[in-house]
Amino acid sequence: MKSEPILRVDGPDWPRQELFSFFSQIDHPFYTVSLRLDVTKLYAFVKAHGLSFYHTLVYFCTRSLNTVENFRYTIRGGGVYLLPRREPSFTHLKKGSDLFRIITLPCGDSLEAFCRAAAEKAASQTSFLDQGEETDDLVYFSCLPWFDLTCCTNERNMDVDDAIPRICWGKFVERGGRRELGLSIEVNHRLIDGVHIGRFYEALQQQLNSLL
Repeated sequence: MKSEPILRVDGPDWPRQELFSFFSQIDHPFYTVSLRLDVTKLYAFVKAHGLSFYHTLVYFCTRSLNTVENFRYTIRGGGVYLLPRREPSFTHLKKGSDLFRIITLPCGDSLEAFCRAAAEKAASQTSFLDQGEETDDLVYFSCLPWFDLTCCTNERNMDVDDAIPRICWGKFVERGGRRELGLSIEVNHRLIDGVHIGRFYEALQQQLNSLL
């Protein structure tokens, strides 16, 4: 299968060119936003369908993120390109172990197929990381289910061209009869502003609210 072409978008007529140039002068153009997500319907849905809460939320986050164009921007050789989509790369802590692995696979169009493939790969992968899968079209996920997360930063090489979003969430908590969790997202301000995070959040919450 041929890979889908990506489109170069930067140039004099690119609406974001001035903002991109401004934040390109900053040594550390990354920032983090934390938000509260209502997962009441998500929790009921995964229980009713026998699905993984973690894998299901990775799936819906990826699908929601891909609806916002700015999240699909990447920087290659100083140019800005629009990816067809981003794919999930997420941590997996095997039961009974303190050592996690990083699992990467396509999101696809079927939640059930994704959850099945994610579980199979998590069970079969023996290496910490498959370096051949480390591309710039990913979105990194992690989960800290032991406490209510309020914020999270991420390790990184100081590469200002790093355009990979990082998403992490913690333990869900009961609030007024609803289940909520804290979700943290770290992005590159050269490409993504608060309005784009807002659109991602709205798309994600809408998808979760529509679950039956």
